[in-house]
Amino acid sequence: PGRRLLLSTPIFYANGPPHIGHLYSALLADALLRHRRLRAAGPARLCTGTDEHGLKIQQAAAAAGTSPAELCERVSGLFRQALARAGVAYTDFTRTREPRHQRAVQHFWGALRDAGVLYKGSYEGWYCTPDESFVPESQLAERTDARGRPCKVSLETGREVHWTKEENYMFRLSAFRDPLQNWLRDNPRAVFPDPFYQCVLRWLDEDLPDLSVSRERSRLQWGIPVPSDPTQTIYVWVDALVNYLSVVGYPESHGAWWPAVHHVVGKDILKFHALYWPALLLAAGLEPPERILVHSHWTVRGQKMSKSLGNVVDPTVCMGQHGVDGFRYFLLRQGVPERDCDYYDEKVVKLVNSELADALGGLLNRSTAPSINPSNTYPRFSEPCFPKVQDSREAKGTGRACAEDYELVAAVASLPTQVDSYFEGFQIYKALECIAQCVRQTNGFFQRHRPWKLDRRDAAEQLWLDTILHVTLECLRMYGTLLQPVVPHAADKLLSRLAVGPAERGLSGLVFLARFDGKPCPFEGRQLGPDTGILFHRLGKSETTKKRKQEA
Repeated sequence: PGRRLLLSTPIFYANGPPHIGHLYSALLADALLRHRRLRAAGPARLCTGTDEHGLKIQQAAAAAGTSPAELCERVSGLFRQALARAGVAYTDFTRTREPRHQRAVQHFWGALRDAGVLYKGSYEGWYCTPDESFVPESQLAERTDARGRPCKVSLETGREVHWTKEENYMFRLSAFRDPLQNWLRDNPRAVFPDPFYQCVLRWLDEDLPDLSVSRERSRLQWGIPVPSDPTQTIYVWVDALVNYLSVVGYPESHGAWWPAVHHVVGKDILKFHALYWPALLLAAGLEPPERILVHSHWTVRGQKMSKSLGNVVDPTVCMGQHGVDGFRYFLLRQGVPERDCDYYDEKVVKLVNSELADALGGLLNRSTAPSINPSNTYPRFSEPCFPKVQDSREAKGTGRACAEDYELVAAVASLPTQVDSYFEGFQIYKALECIAQCVRQTNGFFQRHRPWKLDRRDAAEQLWLDTILHVTLECLRMYGTLLQPVVPHAADKLLSRLAVGPAERGLSGLVFLARFDGKPCPFEGRQLGPDTGILFHRLGKSETTKKRKQEA
């Protein structure tokens, strides 16, 4: 508690507009940041940005008939808009064209040079421009290109490679096998989830050739020049990785935050973050980041997203169709870091309607409806109706609650600890699974006891009715509080309806059903907040059309 933490997304390559893979990285980091803030665990920042150098941008600008600077300006703006629209609460947005970043990169290069880990050598090999990396022969496959001609592609990404020969600066990566292995063995959660950790260990057992860290300036003008050698441009990945340092004030004031850093990255850039970056940091006299949290990819109806297939999912269109919270909930509920996940609109509609609109929204509507709660208050809990017992079987005959009701109370009481544990373990989808299960149980509780059938004129029935509503609203308060990192707008609406004030929405000190334990409940008897309508509109053709019109 109280320690600082920097969360980061990759800085996104500014050669094209954002897709859902970019937003997934950002939403994972955003949910972790929001959860940490709700726990009041200490100062936290979230950095993101755009990577605006490299051959790929130089080529994309030429193909678009514009300058690299104009292309980067436009695309960086698109990323800012998409992140803001998705509610990503970033604190820092780095652009690699910024002077503060360029100064940091040049200083970092100087630290590598002074450490004696750079040398100039002739380098030749297969270069993949879209990936901005050299690919070893063992990682190549023979394919045919769009014109039917034979070509070589990267096994990992399927992208075409070209033979390149040039004089570059090389980094002695081969000298860092032992330091990297020691770092990983001493920190088994440094790369997480575990399958990716094992993957990095395997890479360290294989050939570890030295890394080309510059390109000839004649080939690549769009980048940061190597200090004291105007014939060379710093390799785009070295430039990009240093953004994690420049954002915290490297080389002067980074010590306040570094190395308390958690990088959220896609598995396609694992090697750059878990091999090259820690080695470069160690060489420059800095510690590796505390954790690298890795996620897999999104496919579309079982196929990889690609421009050629025309199946790249535009997150702005998704948010227009399904709402910001619907989009956020789907990606974080369905996304499993260890494996690729599949996206298609019908799947989003089904999940969001079932879990947000019907189960959660329906429960709020039913338990606060004027017909069942005419006083519009947080009703009182009756201990005789729902006595606390060591074993739910003991309750038979003493109160109105049954064994399933005690199971519900136990499940919801344990929910904050479970959710904390899953967020800490980078398994947000499991946290949401647990919440969804409890929401289903609460609906079962409400349906089982049919409060609408109880006779208010009978004092005993009124006590039981109030108790049913009190337990239901307490459950809803827990769900609203725990869902804030994932669906901030819907959670705010739910908590406001229950009259939960801003200072009562944190996770530290969150107490469920205090009256069950014989303690006072600050909400009991409180007037509920205004009814602002349906919590979450069902998605469907009419809703989608309506949302599109609203967007327009």
